[in-house]
Amino acid sequence: MAATGTVALSGCGGQTQKVGTEPPKKQDPFERRADQIERDWPKVSPVSGRKDAMLPLVGADRPKDTATREITVTVGHGACDAKYGVHTHESKGFVVVAGWSKKKNAKGMCTEQLATDKVKVRLTSPLDDRKIVDAATGKQLAGK
Repeated sequence: MAATGTVALSGCGGQTQKVGTEPPKKQDPFERRADQIERDWPKVSPVSGRKDAMLPLVGADRPKDTATREITVTVGHGACDAKYGVHTHESKGFVVVAGWSKKKNAKGMCTEQLATDKVKVRLTSPLDDRKIVDAATGKQLAGK
């Protein structure tokens, strides 16, 4: 619950102004899962069911140079998906990743085969010793 109050601002003519905290931002399922992984690591269970917004990754390549700011992950998606990509959440100890896909609104037949593609993920800070964790499975990828 956000607290609000009234405070006198000194040096501003004695005016009063209401201050408070912003309501918490609503997290999407991926961000909630990333927070859960950080909190519960290493005892993390996989998510249940297939969720197009949080698909398990096929793998990740851990770069030899830990000062790099880029990792490559292999995303599995449906052959008929219109778009696909990777969610990323970075923290001090983890890079949490998950695939996502959006289905085409196509009429007609579509096979249910799995396609895989390598996707480069740009990090905001060097990888260093952080663990790369698949959000869907809760497992460490490209172990160290």
